[in-house]
Amino acid sequence: MTKPIAPARAKPSHKAPKPEAGYHHGELQEALIAASEAILAEHGAEAFTLREAARRAGVSPAAPSHHFGNAQGLLTEVAIRGYDALAGALRDTASRKQDTREKLHAQGLAYVEFALKHPGRFQMMFANKRLVADDPRLRQASRAAGREFEIIIAELVGGTPKQAKTAAAAAWSTVHGFAKLALEDKFGSVKSEAGYREIMTMLNHVLNYLWPASNARR
Repeated sequence: MTKPIAPARAKPSHKAPKPEAGYHHGELQEALIAASEAILAEHGAEAFTLREAARRAGVSPAAPSHHFGNAQGLLTEVAIRGYDALAGALRDTASRKQDTREKLHAQGLAYVEFALKHPGRFQMMFANKRLVADDPRLRQASRAAGREFEIIIAELVGGTPKQAKTAAAAAWSTVHGFAKLALEDKFGSVKSEAGYREIMTMLNHVLNYLWPASNARR
């Protein structure tokens, strides 16, 4: 009597895990970043979870970890993009002005406008405990945004690079403090269009007081 032949053992698979259904290479990362941005915009930094980002992107709960490592990795990418967008806004608004003082005034308005229009993203950009704080790309992006103030301040006050950097830190601190107070409703609610306009008008007066500009206006 012949012995039955044992079934052959399946060979271990060395194939890379398949991408999530419906996404091509690179698209899943963008979808997760977009989902994270939406969560931050709607509910703020405290409501963010990897699971919710995955749900909104329509992928498995494990998918974000495959691409970003953990929540800090994903939020760090969001923050980097936020700094890039902020730097672009500061650069663009300054490029539309001729007078140096008006450039600085316009940058102050643009900074607070960015914070009020993207509150969740803005708060996450400065939430070091939620980010990979020593990430080189994050540090570079943050410095690049601050550099936009330094360029204009150097034109305005002259002096040594160290003096310009100190003056730029004062300018950044001023508008950042105003933005934080505005987001905490210290100047009234920013949720209505009327409230937003009132706060931006107040900021305009503050900037006119600090950095008088002949033609500075909203």
